[in-house]
Amino acid sequence: QVQLVESGGGLVQPGGSLRLSCVASGSIFSINAMGWYRQGPGKKRELVAVITNGGRTNYADFVKGRFTISRDNAKSTVYLQMDGLKPEDTAVYSCNAGMVFLGSSWHAGGSWGQGTQVTVSS
Repeated sequence: QVQLVESGGGLVQPGGSLRLSCVASGSIFSINAMGWYRQGPGKKRELVAVITNGGRTNYADFVKGRFTISRDNAKSTVYLQMDGLKPEDTAVYSCNAGMVFLGSSWHAGGSWGQGTQVTVSS
């Protein structure tokens, strides 16, 4: 079992930046791909970005060019650098571990963090 703890959310003005962190503990040797999901008010949860333990990345179209996912395996930490934030990026962002690629898409693994709120507003 993997435990995930996110941090770094907050209130930011449009055009601003935030960096989210997700620290993993527990059976981290079993982790391959990790990712970030988000769920905005009244919306379904959606995948934002994925990174494999080899460093390959994949992004949702709505964040390409603005968000960057990275990982530090020595610190068991995954980051999400968010630049050029827009009001529509407002959501609870959650870290996920154990993601798998099946068919033509990524699917969430069984380990979730508690989520961190990101609010983009002037």
